[in-house]
Amino acid sequence: MRMFHVKQRDEMFHVKHGAGAVPAALGDAAEAVFGPRLDIARRYADLLAGAAVERGLLGPREADRLWDRHLLNSAAVGELLESGERVVDIGSGAGLPGIPLAIARPDLEIVLLEPLLRRSEFLTEVVAELGLAVEVVRGRAEEPRVRGQFGGRDAAVSRAVAPLDKLTKWSMPLLRPDGRMLATKGERAPDEVEAHRRVMEASGAVDVRVVTCGANYLRPPATVVLARRGKPTQARRRASRLADRRTR
Repeated sequence: MRMFHVKQRDEMFHVKHGAGAVPAALGDAAEAVFGPRLDIARRYADLLAGAAVERGLLGPREADRLWDRHLLNSAAVGELLESGERVVDIGSGAGLPGIPLAIARPDLEIVLLEPLLRRSEFLTEVVAELGLAVEVVRGRAEEPRVRGQFGGRDAAVSRAVAPLDKLTKWSMPLLRPDGRMLATKGERAPDEVEAHRRVMEASGAVDVRVVTCGANYLRPPATVVLARRGKPTQARRRASRLADRRTR
């Protein structure tokens, strides 16, 4: 086991080299997704298998399925993003999906938003160690400070953070009109959309649908709830229709 020191940090990372090695069955997919930055992805996988598990940011059982369940699953959302888009990762946790996205798509401008101190400190250390051009912000999406500083994003990504009703309320104010919420969910995503569709529409979400990403290399592929932030007039009309239905 080797230890390395992140500049200007008092804390040491414990890295289990090889613990995050790419499984042979996923080697071609990892090379296709991460390209010349695959070595950075490997280093991040080592950090997840070591420091993230030791600090309680990732369950110990997750270390055996890092690549398909976490790295490739997170990076797959990049299929829905255009070059140069400004992205905020809401509730980034151990850096998922934001860090795999930043590794696979260095053309994106990514902010990792995380409210908990120990997680935001971990993210800051990882970003510095991997040399990523990513901003880490400690805060909550619903805070006026965060909305004022990071509103108007092209996309808000998230992964296993909260139910869709809450997630939509957090995401929409951080988006520009026509910006997209991309929420990675499980196989029950269609049921969750149906359960929360009215609240989502009342929060300004339009064109809500479920899509899949990474179908060429993930089994099962990543399931993503995609919703666009409607323009103010659209949002008002939809909210008005919802109010009318409720009073009938």
